[in-house]
Amino acid sequence: MIKVRIIHIFVLLLAVMTAGSCYAGEADVVAVEVKKSTNGQFQFDVTIRHNDEGWNHYADNWEILSLDGKILAVRVLHHPHVNEQPFTRSLSGVTIPVGIEKVVVRSHDLIHGYGGKEIEVLLP
Repeated sequence: MIKVRIIHIFVLLLAVMTAGSCYAGEADVVAVEVKKSTNGQFQFDVTIRHNDEGWNHYADNWEILSLDGKILAVRVLHHPHVNEQPFTRSLSGVTIPVGIEKVVVRSHDLIHGYGGKEIEVLLP
């Protein structure tokens, strides 16, 4: 009986300790602007919303994918944006293979990985 109570207390304590790290939820892409340069490359300005909690739980990158899921480019986010939500970061010099007219932009966070809101974008 005592072992069962100890296990219950341990499970409850573990749940309380990990609940805070999941509170921030998944990283959502909320806006994307795309500009095509004269050399045929693209610049992506991507706005992410995620309730960053600090170094252990923040949106750490966003990706540009083809519609069939191939990763075309990645923008690494090197630090949390706790007091800057939503936030926009850019990536220029992106080469998109000929024939691709639409891409998907998704974001990633350290706890949940992928799974937040993605945006499909028609290229200019």
